[in-house]
Amino acid sequence: MRRLAALGFFCFLCSPAFAADEESFHVYSDHPRLFLTEQRLRLLRRERQRQSMRWEQLNRLMSGGAAMPQAAFAWALDYEVTQNRAAAEKAIAAASAPNTGLRSLALVFDWCQDALTPAQRTQLETRLRNALATPPPSSDLPAWRDRILAAIAIGTEDSGLAAKVLRDAVTQWWRGHYAPALGTDAETPVGGALYPLLEILHAVRDNLSIDLRLDRPAWFDNLAALHIASHYPAPYPAAENEYRIPMYPGGREPDLDAAALSRAAGLSLVAFDNNATSSQYLQGWLIMDRYMLRGPFGAPYEFLWANPYQPGLSYMHLPLVFHDPKAGTLFVRGSWEDDSPWFGLLHGRAQLFTNGAITALETGPAAPPAVYDLGSATIIRAPLPIHAATNYANVFVIGLRPTTDYLVEPDGEEMREALTDSGGTLDVRFPRPRRTRVLIHESPFPTEPSQDLAHDSR
Repeated sequence: MRRLAALGFFCFLCSPAFAADEESFHVYSDHPRLFLTEQRLRLLRRERQRQSMRWEQLNRLMSGGAAMPQAAFAWALDYEVTQNRAAAEKAIAAASAPNTGLRSLALVFDWCQDALTPAQRTQLETRLRNALATPPPSSDLPAWRDRILAAIAIGTEDSGLAAKVLRDAVTQWWRGHYAPALGTDAETPVGGALYPLLEILHAVRDNLSIDLRLDRPAWFDNLAALHIASHYPAPYPAAENEYRIPMYPGGREPDLDAAALSRAAGLSLVAFDNNATSSQYLQGWLIMDRYMLRGPFGAPYEFLWANPYQPGLSYMHLPLVFHDPKAGTLFVRGSWEDDSPWFGLLHGRAQLFTNGAITALETGPAAPPAVYDLGSATIIRAPLPIHAATNYANVFVIGLRPTTDYLVEPDGEEMREALTDSGGTLDVRFPRPRRTRVLIHESPFPTEPSQDLAHDSR
């Protein structure tokens, strides 16, 4: 009886209600409190002393008068590393512009705190406090990131307001809206869109000791693999460095600022949990010097988050197929070579990437039948019923009805039921690669002739 009582008490301690009651949303840490933990700041200052290539690149841009797209952020970072008051003055001047974003205001107020005059401190604090008066729309992730950073920045200057904003952000916005939707088709941030989420994770954990990943552990467990899979295989050569480009609509040149933020997201994900095996694979994918951000937009992010001393594992040991049924997301590549073919299905948009070109694919009911051989998997798009031949263990049928049961009959095997994911993709896997034909249909006794998609990839 005592053991049962003890177990019940333990379960109560672990319950969400108890955890919420025990959480504190007051900020007690000293400035700087946004991203620049004692350990990270020590690393950055050591990088300056060692004249590392990341520091030298950023320093050349700053001292050479390069036009920095996010000047307040860049100069405030420079000040924290060098303690040069001239850098702080430039950061404060940039933040004083009327159109300066809330994130930049928060960083300058936090990072340049001991360089602010009383009048400057009051002015920035007032602007931060005023910006917190009205919460943004629930779907606006960057705006919520800015709001959280601003509240933490004034966490000791206006502790009551900051604690209220942070409590609402965590308990109402994050747990009540964003986290439950995270990993669905409606909310799967990839590429540069992922970066604000990583800043939220760092800021909340560093200052409130709350790990927001615990509200969606399965999705975060797979985030590193998703991040890698969502990029095209071929690097994009630019004047300053090569970029890995995350999936985008195509039809135009890629947004290199978004590509830089995508790399920053990966670097900050490694920094958040550098002991995780997934982070070590991600580090192996990120840390090659050819992708180091050298331009005025990306160099501050590169210097802030990259850790060249963090060991990495070879990402070439990762699976070539990433499939998330809840989000309806599917990424397939033929190999880990730069010239590999690649298939992506995200937010209902399908693409094929071959020979450096993006081809948008139809997935609706009127789309013509097709088979795409990726080398590691077969992608089939066709009206039902389908009678297809494949050489691969991984077979995916796209363009079907979401979350619907279908019947799968491989030659020489019993018929089985399979459920499409939220994006209408049917995962038909076999224990091992082999030459086989498979019938897929909605009825066990189709009356119309089957659509023959025999496909020999030998």
